[in-house]
Amino acid sequence: MVADVDGILLQRNDAAAVLLPEATPGTSLAEVAPAWLAAQHRTVQLTGHDSATETNAPLCGVIGGRRFEAHPSVRDDGTVAWWLVDDTDHQLVRDALHMERERTAFLAKASSALLSTLNLGRCLDVTAQMAAENLADAALAIAPSRGHRLPVVTCVRGGVPEISHQSVDPDEVPGLGEALRGFPPVPSRWIDPTVAPQWLVPEDFGPVGSIVITPLPGLGVPAGALVLLRREKSDSFSDEEEVFARLFAARAGAALSAARLYAEQTAITDVLMRELMPPTLHQISGVDFAGRYRPSADHERIGGDFYDVHPATDGEAFLVSLGDVCGKGLEAAVLTGKIRSTLHALLPLADDHQRMLSLLNTALLNSHHTRFATLVLASAARRGNEVDLKLTSAGHPAPLIIRADGTVEEADTRGTLVGAIPDVSTRTTAVTLESGECCVLYTDGITEAKGGPMGNVLFGDERLKRALSACAGMPAEGIVEHVQMLAAQWLGNRHHDDMAIVVIAAPRTHHLSAVNGHTRGRFTG
Repeated sequence: MVADVDGILLQRNDAAAVLLPEATPGTSLAEVAPAWLAAQHRTVQLTGHDSATETNAPLCGVIGGRRFEAHPSVRDDGTVAWWLVDDTDHQLVRDALHMERERTAFLAKASSALLSTLNLGRCLDVTAQMAAENLADAALAIAPSRGHRLPVVTCVRGGVPEISHQSVDPDEVPGLGEALRGFPPVPSRWIDPTVAPQWLVPEDFGPVGSIVITPLPGLGVPAGALVLLRREKSDSFSDEEEVFARLFAARAGAALSAARLYAEQTAITDVLMRELMPPTLHQISGVDFAGRYRPSADHERIGGDFYDVHPATDGEAFLVSLGDVCGKGLEAAVLTGKIRSTLHALLPLADDHQRMLSLLNTALLNSHHTRFATLVLASAARRGNEVDLKLTSAGHPAPLIIRADGTVEEADTRGTLVGAIPDVSTRTTAVTLESGECCVLYTDGITEAKGGPMGNVLFGDERLKRALSACAGMPAEGIVEHVQMLAAQWLGNRHHDDMAIVVIAAPRTHHLSAVNGHTRGRFTG
C-alpha cells in the first residue's frame, strides 16, 4: 500500500485489503493502521529514509495476532510504499531456537555446578537453588527418608537453601511417594495445589498456583524427588516446562547419586582404614610401649609398614610385632592387614616364634598375594624393674638395645623373610632390659632414607645408632619422637619409603599407679 506525506492512503493491493479491510484509499493511516506502522510512516517522512533499514533491523509489529515486518520504499514524489511480510512462523522458530540455547546453557551450567562437589548436602542445596532461580518460584529437593524423617532442602527464588527434616508420610502428597520410589512423574494438572501440606510450602510464600513433582533418578536407585512451586499469580507449568524439569532432575539425580555413593565409600574406607592403621601404644603393666608410623606419601594414611602389641594368653607376656611388606600404598596395606590378623590368631603360640613364623609363611604362600614381608617378633615379660625379651628377626633389621650408659647393641637374631620360600629358618635371642633401658624395633625406611646436604646420602645404621645413644634414659615416647624428627630433617621434602618404629622400655623405677593405667604417673626415688 502507498501513503502520501500526510499519511493519507493512496493505493492498496488485494493482500493489504485482506489484512487491513478498513484501510481504503483516502483514509488516514493513523486511523486504520496499527499505531506502530503509522508512527514509523511519520518517521520516514521526516528523515526521508528508514532508520531501521540502515541498522539492518526491520520494523516489526503485530497485526491480527500475527507478526509482520514492514519495509518502506520512499518514492520520488515523496509518497511511501509499504511492503508487509508475514514473519510469524520465522519468529516462532527463532524464539524456539533461542529458548533451546538458553536451556542447553542452563543444563550445562547445572551439570558443572552439581558435579563440582561430591558433598551430598551441597548437591541438595545446589539442586534446590538452581531449580528455584530458573524453573519455578520455589523448589524443594527431597532426599530418601532416613528412618521416619525426610531430609528436605527448601529454596525460594532470590533466597538461600534451608534444610529441615520432616516427620511426614510422603504418600500424603500426590506423586511424592511415587517420585521417591523412582516411578514416572504424574502430570502437574493432576495435583491440586490447594491441598499442599504446610511443610511443602515455604513460609510467607502465599497461595500456590501449580506444583510439579518429579523424581531425581539415581544410579540404579532413586536419588530423591524435586518439587517445583509457582505462586497463584504466575503461569501454570506447561507440558514443555515439565519435560524440561525432568531433564534438569536427571542431571541433579545423577550428581546426588554420585555424591551418596562417594559418601558411602568414604565411610567404608574410614572403617577399613581404622582397622589397618597401626594402634596407639601406651604403658601396659609397667612396660612402656611407644610407636610411630609415617607412610611413604603424605596424602596416604596406610602403607606397607606395620606394628602391633598383643597381650599373650597367660596375661604376663606381650607379643610385639613390627614388619615391612614389599611395596607401598593400599595393596601393601591389605597384606599388612592379613599378616596382622594371622599373627593375632596365632597368639596361643606366642612363646614359639619359629612356629608362628612358619605358620604365617604357609598362610602367605597359600594366598593370592605375590608379595613378601620382613618381620621381627618380640615377646616382653616384666620381672620387677626389668623386662625379659625374646627377639626373632625374619629377614628384618635386628632390634637395637639402648643400655643405661648409652651403649647401643644389635640383638643377635636373624632369619629368612616370610611369604617367599616354603621354609623359614630363624634364630631367637634373649635379652634383658634393666631399669630405664630400651629396645628399638624399626623398619629400613628409616635407615634407607636418602637426604642430607647432598640429598643422596642414606641416613644409615651408624647414624641411627648414634642418635639412639644420645637417647639413653629418655622415655619410650621421647625416643620415638626424636628418631622421627631426625629422619624427617634428613629427608627434607624428598620421597621416602614407609617408616615405622616401636620402642619397648623397662620401667626406670617403681612408680605410683596412674589413672586408667595409660600414663606413668610420678616416679618415686
